[in-house]
Amino acid sequence: MAARDGKASFRLGRRAFLAAGAGVAVAGRLRPARAEGGRLTLRTAGGRAVDVRTWTVADERGRILFSHGALSAPWKYQSVIEAWGRAGYSVYAPLHVDSTDHPDQASFPGLASWPARIEDVRAVANHLGGSYIAAGHSYGALIALVLGGATPAVPEGVPPPLRDPRARVAVAFSPPGVGGGLVRAGDYAALAVPAFIQTGDRDTPPGMTDWRSHLAAYEEAAAGGDRYAAVLDGVDHYFGGGICRPELPGPRQETGLAAAVSLSILFMRAYAGGDAGALQVLQGRLSDSGPVRLSHK
Repeated sequence: MAARDGKASFRLGRRAFLAAGAGVAVAGRLRPARAEGGRLTLRTAGGRAVDVRTWTVADERGRILFSHGALSAPWKYQSVIEAWGRAGYSVYAPLHVDSTDHPDQASFPGLASWPARIEDVRAVANHLGGSYIAAGHSYGALIALVLGGATPAVPEGVPPPLRDPRARVAVAFSPPGVGGGLVRAGDYAALAVPAFIQTGDRDTPPGMTDWRSHLAAYEEAAAGGDRYAAVLDGVDHYFGGGICRPELPGPRQETGLAAAVSLSILFMRAYAGGDAGALQVLQGRLSDSGPVRLSHK
């Protein structure tokens, strides 16, 4: 769920980056207002405090519940969150207990973070009240897919079901494949919402030899449910330190990250917002060859 390889260079050209950005512009104007950062404290059903970072915009297009990668923190995805804000989305992101920035991290060793993460996002979803977009990276991508219907084992002490019907779509950057103690074969087959699933051909965390494992959610999900898989040439688990681990030496794969975020915005506009123009542009991006391979089923 968390790779330690940040040295891969990115080969996506400027032309592809400009095309991705133009696609967002065609679907609808980006909003110039910057998302305002904030902070709130929520409580889980058991009373545990959850530190939630917020980036809100006026006249919002929708709300995103974002779950960060293992050991990371919401503010280590600043460029992604700001891009979503410029597109009109407010973002609510809990600081999970496995984060190295969490003051009580030592109390949640190993997979003890799994039930805690579910409790965290439930608290945020209840605060939001209505529909939202479930999004995440790595460990957090699994959380987003679970909110959308994926069925890994229910953590002990967490009442089922894990799916939240208020989650309209799922955006999953580098979700974990089968194995690793959480995901079993077939767990992604129950995905019940449209989903955007992203990986790169250098996305190989420790213990993983094939980046294609990140596509398990796309491959297992039933056809006809509007699932997209984006594979970016030369991209690793952290976009060279562009997200999740900013301390990596890079070089940052900023062009690839911009392309991935642009596609996610088109997807959210199309399937969470019913934007026919965004859907048309997104469909026009379908390709079976690099540098951005985009599939749909």
